[in-house]
Amino acid sequence: MSGIYIHIPFCKQACYYCDFHFSTSLKKKDDLILALIKEIELRKDELKNETIETIYFGGGTPSLLSNSQLLLILNSVYDNFNVVKNPEITLEANPDDLSKKRIKSLTNTPINRLSIGIQSFFEDHLKVMNRAHNAQESKDCLSVATQYFNNITIDLIYGIPNMSLKKWGQNLEMAFNFGVNHISSYALTVEPKTALDSFIKKGTYPPLDETLALEHFNYLVKSTKNEGFIQYEISNFGKPNYFSKHNTSYWQGKKYLGIGPSAHSFLGDQRSWNVSNNTKYIKAIQNNKLPITVEKLSKIDRFNEYIMTGLRTIWGVCFNKVEEEFGLVFLQHLKKTSRKFIDQGLLIAESEEQEILLTTQKGKFLVDGIASELFMI
Repeated sequence: MSGIYIHIPFCKQACYYCDFHFSTSLKKKDDLILALIKEIELRKDELKNETIETIYFGGGTPSLLSNSQLLLILNSVYDNFNVVKNPEITLEANPDDLSKKRIKSLTNTPINRLSIGIQSFFEDHLKVMNRAHNAQESKDCLSVATQYFNNITIDLIYGIPNMSLKKWGQNLEMAFNFGVNHISSYALTVEPKTALDSFIKKGTYPPLDETLALEHFNYLVKSTKNEGFIQYEISNFGKPNYFSKHNTSYWQGKKYLGIGPSAHSFLGDQRSWNVSNNTKYIKAIQNNKLPITVEKLSKIDRFNEYIMTGLRTIWGVCFNKVEEEFGLVFLQHLKKTSRKFIDQGLLIAESEEQEILLTTQKGKFLVDGIASELFMI
């Protein structure tokens, strides 16, 4: 089973914290859609022996595309790949694009999952982030969307400077009250060369507070658990049967194809990515060329990736799998390097039929640093 990710590189305006590839000019939208369809055709043999289980429209803001434009792309996927009977098809959307009329119309398409970029239900937070929607639009779109779709995930951001624990709790409470079955929640981070990075350096925005972010994270974990959510990945919380199949395939090392400018692909022993420039992307595809960079993955690369993704999830890192796929030397290295983190209560080795290395609650907030120390160099 494999997935297809389609990157729609357009946004109404730039969020201050974002470092994804996008353009606020929609002038090339029609050319871009034709290029996406052509790239799908050019790459159909890359997953020819695979069955497509998930299709994900990400961005950018895919909800800026009309239903007919989304259907053109979806039809191309169906024409060129072997798609399962009921695939998970996700559309990332912003609240300001989800009017009642648009939500109802989406039920007439194969799209069956919405990923809505709420980020916060409070006006002051949205302004600080330069979001295109307002707090009322967040509430209005969810009150309608939950009537027509039961598979909805929302994004929420924590660790915003000066956001009290009480206000963070109110954000979560509103999400619970709308009855969404999945929440993806991330700490506000400062990516190089973003507007947020510039504001902090100039002193016009307060620096991020890791202690505050940890406080918010711990509250998030506790409150979602009380509401029946399972933290199946560090930043992802789903009710039973509502985990993201598409994102889970990334963490479990399944193959996926990334279509569109800046999109990444993973085919087991190689990773590739498209050029992060709309004009260059369109021009190359029009000339029947793939604007792609390919990286062959060594055994060490694949081991390190398994450690990084495995420790982020409830499925952990399986010692038997490490020995079978990578060999005894890798297993011995992992057991040796993980020992100090087990002693510190940051990792735990669970043993039933096979030993699995998991991150403890205490270790979850530090998982990236822990994983890097377990890497084979």
